[in-house]
Amino acid sequence: MREQLKRFIDQMEENSVAIIPAAHEKSRSYDTEYKFRQDSDFWYLTGFPEPDAVAVIDPQNKKSPYTLYVRPRDPLMETWFGRREGVDGAVKNYGANKAVSIEKFAADLPKLLDGRDKLYYRFAVDQTLDQQILSYLTEQRVRRLKTAYPPHTIIDPTIITGEMRLHKTAEEVELMQVAANIAAEAHILAMKKVKPGMNEGQVEALMEAYMKDKGASGVAYNSIVGGGDNATILHYVENNMPLKDGDLILIDAGAEYKGYASDITRTFPVNGKFTEAQREVYDVVLDVQLQCIEYTKTGNTVRGRQEFSIELLTEGMKKLGLLKGNTKDLIKKKAYLKYYMHGVGHYLGLDVHDAGRYFTDQGAKNSKPLAPGMVLTVEPGLYIPADDKSAPAKYRGIGIRIEDDVLVTEDGNRNLTSKVTKDPDEIEAIMAKSRK
Repeated sequence: MREQLKRFIDQMEENSVAIIPAAHEKSRSYDTEYKFRQDSDFWYLTGFPEPDAVAVIDPQNKKSPYTLYVRPRDPLMETWFGRREGVDGAVKNYGANKAVSIEKFAADLPKLLDGRDKLYYRFAVDQTLDQQILSYLTEQRVRRLKTAYPPHTIIDPTIITGEMRLHKTAEEVELMQVAANIAAEAHILAMKKVKPGMNEGQVEALMEAYMKDKGASGVAYNSIVGGGDNATILHYVENNMPLKDGDLILIDAGAEYKGYASDITRTFPVNGKFTEAQREVYDVVLDVQLQCIEYTKTGNTVRGRQEFSIELLTEGMKKLGLLKGNTKDLIKKKAYLKYYMHGVGHYLGLDVHDAGRYFTDQGAKNSKPLAPGMVLTVEPGLYIPADDKSAPAKYRGIGIRIEDDVLVTEDGNRNLTSKVTKDPDEIEAIMAKSRK
């Protein structure tokens, strides 16, 4: 049995059962599907890679506490769509105590739930399964049969899995480091290859091909490759415009490796040389990012880190002439939102915006303290619209974000993505060397 599943079972309440569904394939258009990606919680607990499965976790069932319902072997379907593990493979290769064809799940549901006080289940993920469970519970409660004792409480399992996933094990950190290294090398490659006249899409293709070549399953999210004022659009993904001499390019791209994500952003000049104005804005963002990385350590809080970034960037905006006035007053009025409108970072893991609460159970004002094993991004930015007539003309159209993935440790932190430089002089040196 997978170690994560053992720890999940240890935290389940007495006389409870958990039903955790796998993801399903999703239609892309007409009769074609998107490339399948497993549900992150299901993958975390089971490691089973196929769609349409259901894990039933019942600690009271001493013979089979972990049962997998999976697609059966089918020679015709496997000829068309690929091999299946089947019930034998689910037991042999994925540690299930018992495996059953998914075709029998609906009929088995009553006996799986009967006699259990509590059900761990996450609604609004699998509509078909939602309906099966709700129909059964409704039917039994209306009939009130003496022989039927359905669960009286339903608990969202992410209360457990979210906290578990938030604190990475050493093995998970190793996988995340590989994902980080692959993405970092792709960013370095982009620095070496980018030049005026290229298209944003060519840069995207170059980096994503490199990631796949180095063992990544693909990208961890849709890559952002924005040249010029496209960099001022936070989630710009069109990636189809030519790169111009004298512009900056912002690349936000990460790799996925064995389910784990990396998330890196670098901003650099298309022609290999920062202009004076670009360097002024860049230096402000870099200074804030370095200080926020230092802040990302045990004992500090998620909310405190965000407030710290706001204070530093507000000071930076004043230095650049983007804002004027008393810093505390500007923050109170949220004037900074005009140029810095997002968080300084997020949890990272199986999902690029990973599971886990940002606040403690006591309420939204009680921010969760950072602790060893957490991985967070650190990504301050400044985005100055090209049509912002209140900004100094030399800064208009400049968008800069710098992002790293940081592991909180017992005695500080570790930057998983330090392999790709962000020092402006080193960036210019890399680009100059590649152009000789």
